[in-house]
Amino acid sequence: MTSGQPLRPQPLPRNRDLEQQVREPTLTIAQVSERTGLSHDTLRYYEKAGLIERVGRSTGNQRRYQATDLAWLEFLLRLRETGMSIADMQRFAALRAAGNVSVADRLAMLRAHRAELADRIRTLRRNAAVLDHKIDHYEQLLLDEHEHQHEHEQPGSDELT
Repeated sequence: MTSGQPLRPQPLPRNRDLEQQVREPTLTIAQVSERTGLSHDTLRYYEKAGLIERVGRSTGNQRRYQATDLAWLEFLLRLRETGMSIADMQRFAALRAAGNVSVADRLAMLRAHRAELADRIRTLRRNAAVLDHKIDHYEQLLLDEHEHQHEHEQPGSDELT
């Protein structure tokens, strides 16, 4: 049964990852280092330690990072800056590499880390309040000392400079 329409061949299924890699510009290790502040050695260490998946290579065997690699590195930096240990970052990276089956475990890890971070923030705020109180105390001592010195000065005894 035909409808009078010419038959159109169906496009072959595409490998989306390959297609994405072809379209997206890649970054050299120097460019990623500049954007993230991580040294070349640290980037290589992150790869060896399993924090980032094996980075693609150019025909000259140079590392070529995708935008997704850069986004993941930026997230790892946030984890590091908030005090997550390398071991926990490795565990999180392994869960991420496992795919969607590990979403609940990753969520649990991030919630636990966020709770620890909230505790540290509360502690830092308490400590900052103590420091503020001590700063106020010393500033007041200096003001009192300054006023005390001016009370003892004789009128007209200022030296000419």
